[in-house]
Amino acid sequence: MNTNSFPISKSVRAQDEIEYQNGSVVSKTILKKEKGNLSLFAFDKGQALSEHAAPFDAMILVTDGKAEVIIGGKSNIVEAGEMIIMPANIPHAVNALEKFKMMLIMIKA
Repeated sequence: MNTNSFPISKSVRAQDEIEYQNGSVVSKTILKKEKGNLSLFAFDKGQALSEHAAPFDAMILVTDGKAEVIIGGKSNIVEAGEMIIMPANIPHAVNALEKFKMMLIMIKA
């Protein structure tokens, strides 16, 4: 499925496919399938996703900047080029320590 006119069969830089907005968290769906989703996010410094849990495993791949990812109460600093897995049903939150971009990969199966 091609969502939001995301380029297919073409090499792109993930961080170039989404832009920062002052005081906001911006998201863009890349693929949405029955078994999982791929999304891009751009966080302005100080923005966050509050603590929540999901019934699926998910992975964050930071493509620009630096974030704090809290999983089960444990703080993890994740920088550009690094990734972290968030297990299903474990509370997690994301805080932008500086402007940062990430790809979220959610596996539903």
